[in-house]
Amino acid sequence: MPEITTKPRTQVKPQVERPKLYKVILINDDFTPREFVVTVLKGEFKLSEDQAHRVMITAHRRGVCVVAVFTKDVAETKATRATDAGKAKGYPLMFTTEPEE
Repeated sequence: MPEITTKPRTQVKPQVERPKLYKVILINDDFTPREFVVTVLKGEFKLSEDQAHRVMITAHRRGVCVVAVFTKDVAETKATRATDAGKAKGYPLMFTTEPEE
């Protein structure tokens, strides 16, 4: 009678990398009203009144402030929409993105 050998089956699970994250950064300017900045932060980034005020004050004092961290496409979309909200009102409000380290 022939010998029957069985091989153990191995399953290869694909390695899934987490997407790289990007910071959305508020850049201070001396012309956009503070109340408007807080309104944009609350509307676009869903920050509370207190959080939005702290982000705005930090950017005012230090020149820049990280607002939030998202995947690249979400970060770029939110930064663009927030910047466009300022342009629509005639303010030089600016948000940028950069990779998180």
